[in-house]
Amino acid sequence: MNIASLETKSREIRNLILDMVYNAGSGHIDSSFSTVEILVTLYYKFIHYKADDPNWPERDYLILSKGHAAPTLYAILSDLGFFPKEELNKLRSIQSYLQGHPTRSTPGVETATGSLGQGLSIACGISFANKFLHKKSNRTYVVLSDGELNEGQIWEAAMMASHYRLRNLIAIVDCNGLQYTGATTSVMNTEPLAQKFGSFGWEVISLDGHSIEGLSNAINHAIQDQERICPYIIIAKTIKGKGVSFMENNLEWHGKVPNEELYNQAKKELKVNDE
Repeated sequence: MNIASLETKSREIRNLILDMVYNAGSGHIDSSFSTVEILVTLYYKFIHYKADDPNWPERDYLILSKGHAAPTLYAILSDLGFFPKEELNKLRSIQSYLQGHPTRSTPGVETATGSLGQGLSIACGISFANKFLHKKSNRTYVVLSDGELNEGQIWEAAMMASHYRLRNLIAIVDCNGLQYTGATTSVMNTEPLAQKFGSFGWEVISLDGHSIEGLSNAINHAIQDQERICPYIIIAKTIKGKGVSFMENNLEWHGKVPNEELYNQAKKELKVNDE
């Protein structure tokens, strides 16, 4: 898909996320919206998969460490044919495999995530096994939130990845600057991120996380760079609640569901963006 098609797809995914969470009466719209272009770019342009065979041995792996952004992942997996789109209407219901955080019961989901800080370690384990045990070239992608970088486990995993030269690993930080209790710089400042990861032995690219062209170029560079001996991390600057004016950069909307009036306003704003 070309850039314009991926931008259109991103708008479609945002509409699906809004509908899913509104109908469920529970979920994280704002946190999901900031990940849309990241996951759309990965799934529709780079990740190798078979929707009819989620455990295909030659697949690439996606670990959504930022598990509360699961609606984005579910919307994309359904759109790609991993499961029927009708299942999206059952988000967070007791009879559904689409829960608030991803679980292995959902076709296309590699591992349960959402206990923040663990996804990079899982991704390192998969990358290590493919490189050293299975001698395979499958890539592993992991999407992190900037808030979870507070966790010490992240930095242990970062050391492991560079030490073992896990070139088959690409990490992306959804860096929207907000977490549950406030701004990331106030709660536990991890800046300067680029220099920190660089000091841990990673190659670092910083960019606009809503630019599909920028994301595509960065991921393609990380894949094609044959001279590197270490993993890449992409620090993607994003906007929490991207696409809906009253949600953007507004911490009050973390995990909040709009009433009917605000839902309709959000739909109108997304429609205007579509046009």
